[in-house]
Amino acid sequence: MNANPRAAALLKAGQKLAPLIRENAEYADVHGRLAPEVVKAYHEAGLFGMWVPETLKGAEADPLTALELCEQISYEDASAGWVLFTGSVGIATPAIYLPDAGVEEIFSGGRMPVGAGQGTRSGTAVRVDGGYRLSGEWNFASSSPYASHIFTLGTVEDTKEPLLFVLPVSEVRLDTDSWNVIGLRGTGSYDYSIDDVFVPEQRTYPAGIDGSPVRGGAACRLGLVQTSMIGHTGWALGVGRRLLDELSASMRQKAGRAGAQAGSDSSHEQYANAEAQLRSARALAYETWTDVWETLSRGGDISERQSSLMRLALNNATWSAFRVGTFVNNAAGSRALRDGAIQRFYRDLHAGAAHIMSGPSVLRDAGRELAGLADGEHWFYTGLVGRQ
Repeated sequence: MNANPRAAALLKAGQKLAPLIRENAEYADVHGRLAPEVVKAYHEAGLFGMWVPETLKGAEADPLTALELCEQISYEDASAGWVLFTGSVGIATPAIYLPDAGVEEIFSGGRMPVGAGQGTRSGTAVRVDGGYRLSGEWNFASSSPYASHIFTLGTVEDTKEPLLFVLPVSEVRLDTDSWNVIGLRGTGSYDYSIDDVFVPEQRTYPAGIDGSPVRGGAACRLGLVQTSMIGHTGWALGVGRRLLDELSASMRQKAGRAGAQAGSDSSHEQYANAEAQLRSARALAYETWTDVWETLSRGGDISERQSSLMRLALNNATWSAFRVGTFVNNAAGSRALRDGAIQRFYRDLHAGAAHIMSGPSVLRDAGRELAGLADGEHWFYTGLVGRQ
């Protein structure tokens, strides 16, 4: 359904970059950031413009293309896949929703900007002439080592209105010592703070707006949360697939050895169950996003049921991958204890599964809506809220 040549070129670019990303995965894990040549390749291939409107020289990718690309890159390196979708969504939503003056300011540098930040924890914004003075402390600014801009949530002090603010990264204090973690080390998801920084009105937009883009076509109607869910879902599917493929390769190498797991009927049964679990999760994800894209393409609005299914597909992909990863870790034996792809991806999986979008409260609310028990409620960020 996608006739956009820029979006179609993304998958070819991802395939071409796969060897480079895989070769530098250990560098990212050791040094806490992606290798410079990987970041350079992302820019040269236009990957950070994945969701940016075509009018701003982005790819304006449809959900299915973006889902496959995130899955593809995450298969090579979990950190690289995470940086791809967080850095992309972090600049795409300002590109879609900011007024013209704000967009002209941010996109005037020639190279595609990169965004980092978050929209789940709020700072405080004081209204002043021409804009706001923003202060606060936030966690988990994924992709911040590569970012040109930070987008972040703030609540206006007098009106309690939630806004998203976009600032040059030079105006933000990044805590580069804060990302000491078990997995996803290469994402550089630093804590950050902002101390009474002026943000002009033109670099702010309302939080939670979906479906009414200032610029862009059908794909730009997804909004921040839905677009992020595509990235998280593709990430989980790619990581789960890589772990299972690594185990398969290990089992083939050991086939025929006395006592090898490759010869165990029980391990074969467990492997089959893991394969079915991961493929089922992938099928639900692609079915869900195919339905959403068909709705958007014909000009329709995303329903609450579709919003529930997006979240269900994400949760199912994440925890299916997690269960698969646990099986792989146990089945791989001593190989999983040593440095290498299985250990690294298993650690990355633990970090990614801790994200709020895959949390139990989201699943509970999705179940309530799917059961028909959420009349008069709608999705806002990670939960159902009453309509006002």
